[in-house]
Amino acid sequence: MKTILIAEDNESNYILMTYILKRSYQIVRAHNGREAVEISEKGGIDLILMDLKMPVMDGLEATRIIKDATPELPIIMLTANAFENDRLAAMNAGCDDFLSKPINSKICLDTIAKYI
Repeated sequence: MKTILIAEDNESNYILMTYILKRSYQIVRAHNGREAVEISEKGGIDLILMDLKMPVMDGLEATRIIKDATPELPIIMLTANAFENDRLAAMNAGCDDFLSKPINSKICLDTIAKYI
């Protein structure tokens, strides 16, 4: 079973993502960008769902660090900030795709399936 790292500081958002993904994927959680970087460095992650705004280290900075180390690891930005400049910032940081909250489960699963 493929493993997805969910980098999400909001408990209710994390629970929703787990509900959507738990039947098809193994789930690992990071509460902030720094934890996401540390977990990804250990390996065994097939895709990251990265929140944009998190404490300690935001999703953009974490994405840059992770992509520098493992450019082949797919990262999908998840954010309530659905403005075009946010999407561009995510893509410029190295994200492979971008999903807006609230998450549509079918679109989320279809987007993940493009990468793993």
